[in-house]
Amino acid sequence: MTYLLLALAIVIEVAATLLLKAADGVEKWWFVIASLVFYAVAGVLLALILKTMNVGLIYTIWSGAGIALVCIASAIIWQQTLDHYAMAGIGFIVVGTLLITAKSGVVMQ
Repeated sequence: MTYLLLALAIVIEVAATLLLKAADGVEKWWFVIASLVFYAVAGVLLALILKTMNVGLIYTIWSGAGIALVCIASAIIWQQTLDHYAMAGIGFIVVGTLLITAKSGVVMQ
C-alpha cells in the first residue's frame, strides 16, 4: 500500500510540474492554481508515506521516477526532443534508482 501511495504521489507531482509548463509563466493563472493544489496533495501524501518508509529510499524513487516521467511526458505533450544523451541519462537515472532501491543500505529504517 505504501508503494502505491508513493506512485500516486509521484504521478500527482509530475502532473503539477506539467501544469506549471502549461501555465506559460503565469499567463494562464488557473494552471498555476491547479499546480499548487497538486503539489499540496503530493506533499501530504509524501508526509504520510514518510511515517512508514525511509526518507532516502522515498526520495530516490520520487526524484528518479519524477525526472524520467517529466522528460517522457514533455516529449509526448510538447514534442520536446529527447536525443540519445537524454535517453541515456534517463536510463542511468532508472538504473541508479533501481540500484539504490535494491542494493543500498539507504533502504534500512
